Amino acid sequence: MTRPNFDAARMLGHYRTMSRIRAFEEAAEAGQKSGEVRGAVHLSIGQEAIASGVCVNLAAADYIVSTHRGHGHSIAKGADVGAMMAELYGKAGGTCRGKGGSMHIADFTIGMLGANGVVGAGIPIAAGAAHAVKLRGGGEVVVCFFGDGAMNRGPFLEGLNWARIYDLPILFVCEDNGFAATTRTRSLSGGRGPDARAESLGIPAMEIDGNDVQLVDETASGLLSAIRAGGGPRFLLCRTYRLKGHTAHDTAPYRPASEVEERRRHDPILKCREALLLHGVPAAELERVEAEAKAEVGSAVETARRMPWPDQSIAWEDVQDVGAAQWR
Repeated sequence: MTRPNFDAARMLGHYRTMSRIRAFEEAAEAGQKSGEVRGAVHLSIGQEAIASGVCVNLAAADYIVSTHRGHGHSIAKGADVGAMMAELYGKAGGTCRGKGGSMHIADFTIGMLGANGVVGAGIPIAAGAAHAVKLRGGGEVVVCFFGDGAMNRGPFLEGLNWARIYDLPILFVCEDNGFAATTRTRSLSGGRGPDARAESLGIPAMEIDGNDVQLVDETASGLLSAIRAGGGPRFLLCRTYRLKGHTAHDTAPYRPASEVEERRRHDPILKCREALLLHGVPAAELERVEAEAKAEVGSAVETARRMPWPDQSIAWEDVQDVGAAQWR
């Protein structure tokens, strides 16, 4: 059935963003399997609606903090796909000059403060950024993405508590895909979930279907408006599912194949495509969007392959100088 308030142009934009994310991650997976992409690669295939639905509501000056599964957030915020691919390939033209790889994508020019290989470690970073915004009287907001596994780590409580105490302009977005690495989160988590924990600290929380990009967009828009109006932090719990394993090499034998196949019917890109077709967008237009995304990413891969490796002279640049060792 058709949906009220359906904005075909905006939804087509989401379809384009999600297709670019999917194409990028499929290329990253292929690159790792071929040996060209080194280090761990964590894919968000199946979770693209959250990145697109939230970030479409952000201004260029706003900030995001991501996770080890952060390609989608970066692309949705406006990061250059070519520079991101070069980073995965460890090349000098990467967003971090080839020194960070997949888990440490960062681009301060678009407000992407960094992905993080440590679960939950982005939460206090986001709180710190939001506190800085408040201290200087800025109008920016900070969006902090993290997974459901992060709720059982100390930074979760510390970051949310700090944000509540100081009424910081931050939206916490929990991408609940049901797994903490290879373990079902609910098997090791007490209580009613991360949203209940946020509410216990006085942070208003909402739970939604994270695979419905229109719903994510509309919900994030309302929450961000409240934050911009001085309402303090908000918490958004997005139920989703990763269709791949924890890493690109993980075949996920800890979950039945039938479960994954059932969840494929809820693929956010598929759901968005069905909605667009139902509201009159031609299939040829959607195929053109998909082809453009694959062509863009294919070009990025070829460019990354040709780029030079970083010069060893920059190895100690971008590293914090803590002075001589004697202070210890």
